[in-house]
Amino acid sequence: MTAKTIEKELSKIKDRNKRVEADKAWEISWTRKIFIAVLTYIVFVVFFIVAGLPSPCVNALVPSFAFLISTLTLNLIKKLWLKHHMK
Repeated sequence: MTAKTIEKELSKIKDRNKRVEADKAWEISWTRKIFIAVLTYIVFVVFFIVAGLPSPCVNALVPSFAFLISTLTLNLIKKLWLKHHMK
């Protein structure tokens, strides 16, 4: 391999690493979590209205908050799983 080829390959690896880091940052960002929670809320409000259920705006809070709580606890569960799995 020539030095130029090695530089190209290294550049490709660095670019890939930047994309992977950006994807990971997005996956754990509060922006993403809140956006999904808001979308979940809107979908459930519409569903509850169409289904004729009482208090759709209040009842739609439950699945939205459940999503947010699950994102907080999954990190803890992941750490415990990794600790056990890496033994």
